[in-house]
Amino acid sequence: MSLQKRLDAFKATFESGLPPYNVHRSAVDTLQRATDELIESGLAERAKKVGDVAPCFILKDPDHWPIGSRKLIADGPLVLTFYRGVWSPYCNLDLQALQAALPDIVARGASLMAISPQNAVNSRRTIHENRLSFPILGDPRGELSAAYGLRVALPDYLVELYLTTFGTDLSSFNDDPSWTLPMPARFVIDQDGIIAYAEVSPDFTKRPDPAELLPVLDGLVAGGRA
Repeated sequence: MSLQKRLDAFKATFESGLPPYNVHRSAVDTLQRATDELIESGLAERAKKVGDVAPCFILKDPDHWPIGSRKLIADGPLVLTFYRGVWSPYCNLDLQALQAALPDIVARGASLMAISPQNAVNSRRTIHENRLSFPILGDPRGELSAAYGLRVALPDYLVELYLTTFGTDLSSFNDDPSWTLPMPARFVIDQDGIIAYAEVSPDFTKRPDPAELLPVLDGLVAGGRA
């Protein structure tokens, strides 16, 4: 089953109002309102695109070891995926699909890094619960996601929904009182530091299939840029 079909199946169950989620229709409508407003804002269209220079970074993994993009791309293409956090079932399904595709990514000489604003404890939880063998890097206060044009401030009505209905306190998850999140996104960066693939998802229930990465990586190998 494709990643999007798995996401659609989860969404149908979640929005049905039936156990185990028992979500009221008003909560579903509020989530949809926030998604519609984000799409209409055009923010996704202003994010980093193919052909742009990729912002450089040095971020820490959950064990506080620094990992830098310059060193990574010196060894081969870099796949970056931005996700919201371990509290999001959609993000977890996305990460699981990337884990399944990891052997194909590595076989093409590329590395894979996931980036989230959540704190180190929750990044370790992400790795454990999703059985990941690629690094999760912390993006404190979403500074790298902002550099990519992905950072979004949640509207007050959505903050209230997360707190009162879902019991999700992002200020605790992220050790950041700002209540900002990245739009989910996927990028491939070539060895010249240029973005060769970019897909941004203002609708968090929609994600590109990891299989889309493979022809891009093949093209970089064939073109001598990997």
